[in-house]
Amino acid sequence: MTRRRPPRSATRQALLSAAVTVFARQGITRTSLSEIAAEAGLTKGAVYSNFASKDELLLAIMENHLIERMRDATAVFDGELSTPDAVRMAGARLLAAVVADATWHQLLLEYWTLALHDETVMTKLAERRREARATVARAIATAADAQGVTLPITPDELAVTLMALSNGYAVERSIDEAAVPPHLFEKILTLLVQP
Repeated sequence: MTRRRPPRSATRQALLSAAVTVFARQGITRTSLSEIAAEAGLTKGAVYSNFASKDELLLAIMENHLIERMRDATAVFDGELSTPDAVRMAGARLLAAVVADATWHQLLLEYWTLALHDETVMTKLAERRREARATVARAIATAADAQGVTLPITPDELAVTLMALSNGYAVERSIDEAAVPPHLFEKILTLLVQP
């Protein structure tokens, strides 16, 4: 009986999921690629066949996470909701992501702290964040066009604003949960995006 290797995409997804679990449990610096492979039920070779380094794995996690969250938030503009309702729903989804993804924000902050002391890591992080912001900005521009909304700032500026708000809300909420009320993101988006 021959053993079948899972598709590369399935292996990659298993590694990404395992990495989030192990990084959340131990932090970035205390986690080895061997531990991630073991969590995924794979070999260390499987890690290296999908990611050149722990940094590349972390950057892929961050990029995937951000793009998924923004796609979820902007998908409301594809439906039948009026623009004000869609904006409120997008804000609700973004804040829900902040609440649900507290671990992810902790990893981002830990990685950013590490990058402050390593120019190569910071360069890679900045490059990936630029790419992610561009993806978010395209989604914003598409949603604004579809809804006939004139944005008060460029889609690029709104993308970085939303990312900064999301990260800031996550930090403030982790310190004092009551400081970030459930409808705050909705209120801010409503102020920024009006038909």
